[in-house]
Amino acid sequence: MVQTQYPEIPNPTNLSRIDTNAVNPPQTDKFFNNYFDFPISVSSNVDAALVAYFEYIAENKESARALASAVIYTAIKQGIDPMSALDEFKKIPQGDLNTYTALFLNFERIGTSFLGIKNRPQRNKYVTRAILP
Repeated sequence: MVQTQYPEIPNPTNLSRIDTNAVNPPQTDKFFNNYFDFPISVSSNVDAALVAYFEYIAENKESARALASAVIYTAIKQGIDPMSALDEFKKIPQGDLNTYTALFLNFERIGTSFLGIKNRPQRNKYVTRAILP
């Protein structure tokens, strides 16, 4: 049996290619790496300090709670003290805080789901011409 080599087609997405002929299929648990982790706990003082800071910035208690929990989770997973992370957040000018927060939270995210980054994958020219305007 003769195998035909096809030319390499550029990947039109930001997802990596999967070799469907591989003996061992790729493991999917890396995409759910945060789902099965144990819950993270911090003292109520740390939680209150972060919630208060983000409530001052966001002027919304629910948003502040969500941001605080995401920052606490990311800080602990990265081996950073959450209070040290809060001190760094306080040093950032108000106009740069959104960018810094997105950068900080991206430390713990998979490359296909970064926050605050526009990812426009290159379309395959054959798919583009087959779609009617």
